[in-house]
Amino acid sequence: MSITRFSRRALLGAGASGLTLPLISEAFSPAFAQGAGERTLRYGISMADIPQTTGQPDRGAGAYQFTGYTLYDPLVAWEMDVADRPGKLVPGLATSWESDPADRKRWIFRLRSSVKFHDGSDFDADAVIWNFEKVLNPQAPHFDNRQAAQVRPRLPSVAAWRKIDAMTVEVTTKTVDSIFPYQMLWFLISSPTQYEKLGRSWERFANEPSGTGPFRMGRLVPRASAELLRNTNYWNPVRMAKVDRIVLVCAPEAVTRSNALLTGQVDLIETPAPDIVPRLRQSGARIMENVTPHVWNYHLSLLEGSPWRDLRLRQAANLAIDRAGVVALMNGLAKPAVGVVDPSSPWFGNPSFKIRHDPAEARRLLAAAGFTPRNPLRTKFIVATGGSGQMLSMPINEFIQQSWREVGIEVEFVPVELEVLYTCWRQGAAGELARNNNVTANNVAYVTSDPLYALVRFFHSNQIAPTGVNWSHYRDAEMDRLIDTALNTFDPAEVDRLMAKVHEKAVDEALLVYVVHDTNPRALGRNVRGYTQAQHWFQDLTTLS
Repeated sequence: MSITRFSRRALLGAGASGLTLPLISEAFSPAFAQGAGERTLRYGISMADIPQTTGQPDRGAGAYQFTGYTLYDPLVAWEMDVADRPGKLVPGLATSWESDPADRKRWIFRLRSSVKFHDGSDFDADAVIWNFEKVLNPQAPHFDNRQAAQVRPRLPSVAAWRKIDAMTVEVTTKTVDSIFPYQMLWFLISSPTQYEKLGRSWERFANEPSGTGPFRMGRLVPRASAELLRNTNYWNPVRMAKVDRIVLVCAPEAVTRSNALLTGQVDLIETPAPDIVPRLRQSGARIMENVTPHVWNYHLSLLEGSPWRDLRLRQAANLAIDRAGVVALMNGLAKPAVGVVDPSSPWFGNPSFKIRHDPAEARRLLAAAGFTPRNPLRTKFIVATGGSGQMLSMPINEFIQQSWREVGIEVEFVPVELEVLYTCWRQGAAGELARNNNVTANNVAYVTSDPLYALVRFFHSNQIAPTGVNWSHYRDAEMDRLIDTALNTFDPAEVDRLMAKVHEKAVDEALLVYVVHDTNPRALGRNVRGYTQAQHWFQDLTTLS
């Protein structure tokens, strides 16, 4: 369908006008009533459904803060309790890890002892091997394709795994990969014992999950709400939850979500409606945001027949966008993007193509390629209707749609629910969803916190979807050489230098359309006394008080 562009006031003004807005009620039935002396917080999240609860969340990186790092733990964790600097890799269920100097493809993980799953069973090497089989071995009896679909693209380097002893595991990578530990942030460990107890049913496990995390699951109402209950036996005292219960409330519409906070139906929300932020502040709510390794952009198909194989058109699409206008649309809750990563990143480099708002140059490039506002380039993009990380998805898309129309690019949007967009992303530009909808771009926003997530998975030819998420089907021998060299060095400074060259090349070739970086805003009601907002899409709900 073609999306009509509305003014910023028309798009968002309803929430600021004092009109009565739809409220959220499901999470506030008697079943969710707070017990005597209990400390409960109700969190309005931007998702249309509770993310998958079986061990590997769906609905993108933002879901890990809700049903990932709450119910489960990874072997390698991220430092989430600091706000004034980027976090770093820290021990999780593995106390240490190292690459064997004699065989750099061989990684040894030493596991933490005395850790219990929520069901009381022991965490050990057998549980780790069982979880690898669960998502990477289709022949395993407990293999779960839904979980595998989420995490397999996040573990592109894993070739094999084996138990060395009760508390030691070996993982072998396909090639030498010096940044492999970053992939293990996404691999969460669920209980084999609970799976057996529930009749080997992942459907039942979803309602009664068992991990090792700081919260246990209480009541789950699909597409409405979920209770997270404090795990009083959690192994890590530093991450012991400060509240007894968190109720996650699905509220995908920003205005409805913001209004729920204003009317006291929830205690905090993610991604408030920008035009309602002044009212939230007046009500006593705190608006929290932070530097976030994240980019909101478009991946362009480079398959035969796609218009985006023409560098002039890719550059024009970038130059037509008024990024300051997008930031204004977000009421300041965003930052213009001039690449995949921010210029402050060690991987930014010094691209020669400067991302900027230059509609005159965009028109010149389009005219050279045979297109004008009277004879526009016509194409279709698949976009999300909303969801964590997508910011104000449709208003931003509509704003950009108008900017492109003014220079001679006529884009028709195919709006879909976020998980459908992710499915298209994983299938690639040659996949069924892209082909059936005749789309030439995908509008997934994502985390860019490490070289794999920012660069490698999009620009190396061995990551072409569906193997990885090189959606565009980009192939370039020099790009592959730069990435391969970086993955074969264990000197962090040299890795940074090479990744900066990768990023320079990606920007100079305008491989993506770069729009803005999210600041990951949240609004906290007066009764929320704590919370540390990490510089990541991973967030630690145990810091809430």
